Amino acid sequence: MTLKDKICIITGGNSGIGRATAMRFARDGAKLAIVGRSEDTLASATQEIEALGAEVQSFAINVGDPEAVKHVVDSVIERHGKIDVLVNGAGGGSLRKRMLTTTPADMQSVIESNLLGVIYFAQAALPSMLEAKSGTIINISSGASRTPGLLGGMIYGAAKAGVNNITDFINSEFANSGVRACTVIPGEVDTPALTRNRPVPVSDEARRGIVSPDDVAEAIHLMADTPQRAHISELVIRPTMRRDTSAETPKE
Repeated sequence: MTLKDKICIITGGNSGIGRATAMRFARDGAKLAIVGRSEDTLASATQEIEALGAEVQSFAINVGDPEAVKHVVDSVIERHGKIDVLVNGAGGGSLRKRMLTTTPADMQSVIESNLLGVIYFAQAALPSMLEAKSGTIINISSGASRTPGLLGGMIYGAAKAGVNNITDFINSEFANSGVRACTVIPGEVDTPALTRNRPVPVSDEARRGIVSPDDVAEAIHLMADTPQRAHISELVIRPTMRRDTSAETPKE
């Protein structure tokens, strides 16, 4: 199997797991649309993808804006006529992790980027997939969805638990339609959002033992590249070695 000439939308495709996934798909010959907030990182990701010989569109939007999401999906369908794979990789956490310090603005931002963006993109892409009787939606969740804690924070874990539920709901509502939804549940991953930008930064030595974005991209590629008759509904990927994170517990 191969993703050659498959039409793939990747949100968060400008950084971290999403960017690594876009590069992995590009090396396989996919035709890409990448989505992110930062025009600068989108531009550099686009150049890197094009250097691999892949076709790519880029869209600088907030995934929490349903009209902007619809524009992305409509633009991809207008250009290619279909969507084969949607990877919902956009997301982010809050610097405030605790129940009593997390603000309403924190909650709104985290829920928009991690949960509502997943729903809006699925709503926009599903009609085309259902018409084609084929399609794969891959949602990036987190180990925090299963094991809440202060490293992920109150609202981040709750939003990612919602991602798990939405994925299961898609599979329930659209059973036997030819569309499959998958959840990737990473443990600790060495991305700026989850390690370097934490209230207590992770040391360089510790980062070497954490799962890399490329590792997660391989798991996502496996889900997308599996024959349509088969469905990897959930995949958990975490560091082989466990580490002591007690010193990194945030104060607020």
